[in-house]
Amino acid sequence: MAASGAVEPGPPGAAVAPSPVPAPPSAPSHLFRPISAEDEEQQPTEIESLCMNCYRNVRRGHGAVGGRGMTRLLLTKIPFFREIIVSSFSCEHCGWNNTEIQSAGRIQDQGVRYTLTVRALEDMNREVVKTDSATTRIPELDFEIPAFSQKGALTTVEGLITRAISGLEQDQPARRANKDATAERIDEFIVKLKELKQVTSPFTLIIDDPSGNSFVENPHAPQKDDALVITHYNRTRQQEEMLGLQAEAPAEKPEEEDLRNEVLQFNTNCPECNAPAQTNMKLVQIPHFKEVIIMATNCENCGHRTNEVKSGGAVEALGTRITLHITDPSDMTRDLLKSETCSVEIPELEFELGMAVLGGKFTTLEGLLKDIRELVTKNPFTLGDSSSPGQMEKLQEFSQKMDQIIEGNMKAHFIMDDPAGNSYLQNVYAPEDDPEMKVERYKRTFDQNEELGLNDMKTEGYEAGLAPQR
Repeated sequence: MAASGAVEPGPPGAAVAPSPVPAPPSAPSHLFRPISAEDEEQQPTEIESLCMNCYRNVRRGHGAVGGRGMTRLLLTKIPFFREIIVSSFSCEHCGWNNTEIQSAGRIQDQGVRYTLTVRALEDMNREVVKTDSATTRIPELDFEIPAFSQKGALTTVEGLITRAISGLEQDQPARRANKDATAERIDEFIVKLKELKQVTSPFTLIIDDPSGNSFVENPHAPQKDDALVITHYNRTRQQEEMLGLQAEAPAEKPEEEDLRNEVLQFNTNCPECNAPAQTNMKLVQIPHFKEVIIMATNCENCGHRTNEVKSGGAVEALGTRITLHITDPSDMTRDLLKSETCSVEIPELEFELGMAVLGGKFTTLEGLLKDIRELVTKNPFTLGDSSSPGQMEKLQEFSQKMDQIIEGNMKAHFIMDDPAGNSYLQNVYAPEDDPEMKVERYKRTFDQNEELGLNDMKTEGYEAGLAPQR
């Protein structure tokens, strides 16, 4: 059964004229400021609007009737996630209100699928960002909310189910009046959805977003969440068309050039302020490994800098698992290449960093550990008013142990697991074996090949299948 429509009867409101609000700062640092309860300068923009429920005229001083509606817009940025626009409308006359979110960032390179196993009432309180293009499914009930049938929402797992119940109930009075046979079946299904909110038995919630802009909270950060599985995938042609993306025409094969001694430049936009910027790209040969592509962007407008590393070769035949026993402060100076498909694990801290987090990086072991510490300790869902008792102590303990490892006061194991085999950790004893480092090659599982898009890739004999069509 599918929830066949958004709960809201119309858009938040038709803007008429902006109301007098306090003037913004003369020189704001960013248009999208990180969301924070302590930022007093972050105020929503208020716009007088026409209520789409009672259609009252809201302009004052021109014979307006009844109350007035107000739309509030907040441009904000959720750290470690995306830039979003939060809109809220309320009408003083009829009391109707509506809230929704829209992604202000670009469509991501890959789609994302969150699979959450809900086992306890605490799981119902997980923060969820669901965009317009996301599909929500509960396999146990054969229930699905199709993409673009609801507005985007910043809510919880319980809020998603409540919203689905409201969507199914909105037309029930008309169905009962017409003695529609489906009304009784929908009532029975609504009872099942309400039972899910009590979590009498575990169930699975799947949020599949081809745009890659949805999000489900991990309340156990920085530890791994066994109940949540995050999968990144390549979009199909149908999903590309649904998002309005045009397929690129095949380009003519250019003449091969030696790019090893050249730094290529191309125009792009700054990921922070969206101002025009320039990205430098260079092909680099890593000794005892392979070629990689290093890209760096420096924005002259806001000063933001970013760098990213891409593998210059193909996916290896076997996956790679590198285990380093950190025993000395000099280990922090080892060069390290972490690809986008590589996960990182530190068993002593019960910490695991999944694929695609932090992107590709070419740095040192110390640099990556500092990036991990900053990523974990500044997570907004574990700080401030949204934090639960004990989370702050866990984060402080994690940060202290990480500092001890970086300073060489604590021994630990650092594990890099890359199914694509495109990650690297420097062997300071090369070409001899490193006694503190173990490199294992393993055969990928079916799920790992599926995530890398290799199961459907046919590299031999594909010409025979195309012959009848020519």
